[in-house]
Amino acid sequence: MTRRLVVEADGGSRGNPGPAGYGALVTDAQTGEVLAELCDSLGTTTNNVAEYSGLVAGLRAAADLAPGADVEVRMDSKLVVEQMSGRWQIKDGNLRSLAAAAREAARRLGGSVSYTWVPRARNARADRLANQAMDVAAAGRPPRKGTARAAGRSPAVSRGADDDTEDASSGPDARHASGGTSQVLSAGSGWDRQPQEQRTVTLLLRHGQTPLSAERRFAGRGDVPLTDAGREQAAAAAARLAQRGGIDVIVTSPLRRARRTAEAVAEATHAPLLVDDDLAEADFGKWEGLTFAEAGAQWPEEMAAWLASADAAPPGGESFATVARRVLSALERLLDNHAGRTAVLVSHVTPIKTLACRALLAPPAAMFRIHLDVASLSEVDWFADGPALVRSLNDTAHLRKLGSRVV
Repeated sequence: MTRRLVVEADGGSRGNPGPAGYGALVTDAQTGEVLAELCDSLGTTTNNVAEYSGLVAGLRAAADLAPGADVEVRMDSKLVVEQMSGRWQIKDGNLRSLAAAAREAARRLGGSVSYTWVPRARNARADRLANQAMDVAAAGRPPRKGTARAAGRSPAVSRGADDDTEDASSGPDARHASGGTSQVLSAGSGWDRQPQEQRTVTLLLRHGQTPLSAERRFAGRGDVPLTDAGREQAAAAAARLAQRGGIDVIVTSPLRRARRTAEAVAEATHAPLLVDDDLAEADFGKWEGLTFAEAGAQWPEEMAAWLASADAAPPGGESFATVARRVLSALERLLDNHAGRTAVLVSHVTPIKTLACRALLAPPAAMFRIHLDVASLSEVDWFADGPALVRSLNDTAHLRKLGSRVV
């Protein structure tokens, strides 16, 4: 007999946009037992983004708990229920991305998924969790990841504006929400971490120099090799990591420039080397091999859109929002498979910036304000109960002896 689950989801913001968060519960439809409670603060975004984020979190939790189960989703957002049921169009690009994430979670679940609108009074448990998340967002505290039987209570607080109309002003923070993981909240922040708390250390290594990076040209899926200088940089990074010690695993993008850099690290550290396709660079489409100025001259409108929105893609290429979904999937696999260990991730500018933004709870627009040199190292700790701690960014100390600082 097919198991039946109920997902109760809610989200809101104090202001629209404003400090936002979501809550979700997964219960057994027959017994009423609460199997999971989840909530997450989303920084500053809109009610609609928060509602959709709660839906995505609830469906992902249901898929983890009972693959193949049939699920009834209950929400007090008529917008989300009608859009996910296919009766209303989704006009806003940010909400389309979140709806796609929800559909992907439903596909992973494997069973049937139905959507039911309920009055807000009948969605009180999810509303409580969403308010708890909004408390954290309003206080500027970081979220905590996980699932729990009970996530605690907080005073009832008004959520802000209703969400029965689609908001097209979701902004960069809304796009950031689409790639997140479901989280349970508690107080605390990065500087009060206790040494005994489990953390997974990621050392993010950009590959060495290539002919395209030396000329500051778009290098996406083109499988360009390392230059001689790039091989020297890879060796210098490998030597530094070997001296550091404690490397448990190396995970690399499949592209040749990253794999050759990763192989140098593997040879120096003797750590096992794995390949994850989701760590590949963004596909820059027709901009591949061009400079920023050349691409902008040929596609000025497309370039302006790309700079303004994480959902915009180069002609024939891949948007930052799409890259974020696969890169954060790779992160989730790493944290599941190598929890409490130290991993070197060898990748490219866009994936590494994506991970840095996720750790900092920064919107995708922040990617344009981060510089990463070739063969640079960045270090991020991911704690088992949710927060991330950025320890370094674009560290190139190991390249100084090479006599030049190349990009």
